[in-house]
Amino acid sequence: MLKEFRDFILRGNVIDLAVAVVIGAAFNAIVSSMVADIITPLLLNPVMKASGAENLEGLGWNGMLYGKFIATVINFIVVGFVLFMVIKMMNKLQNLKKKKGADVDEDETPTPPTKDQELLTEIRDLLKNK
Repeated sequence: MLKEFRDFILRGNVIDLAVAVVIGAAFNAIVSSMVADIITPLLLNPVMKASGAENLEGLGWNGMLYGKFIATVINFIVVGFVLFMVIKMMNKLQNLKKKKGADVDEDETPTPPTKDQELLTEIRDLLKNK
């Protein structure tokens, strides 16, 4: 049972998942800081000062802190937008790589076809011509 557990833990996808969780937590800290330290002061503070509120998270009515909810929604929107942009850029890079035929590394030269592959290609071409 311990051997099976060790094999499970050392399997590649479990390690990849662990790395993704750690990177996701770090990314969350960055985005939370961006919302709290950049977006809120630039966009929301002027509106809040005009309305007489000083702290977004302190906004409330009859004991309900709706300001904290608004801050969380803004954080979610920013995280979603940043992830959208990252995925969009990655897809664009993959499409460029495919268009350039960069499936093979720049340092690697493609291997020539084997005799079997050459024969199969000839047979295919002969069948096409019939």
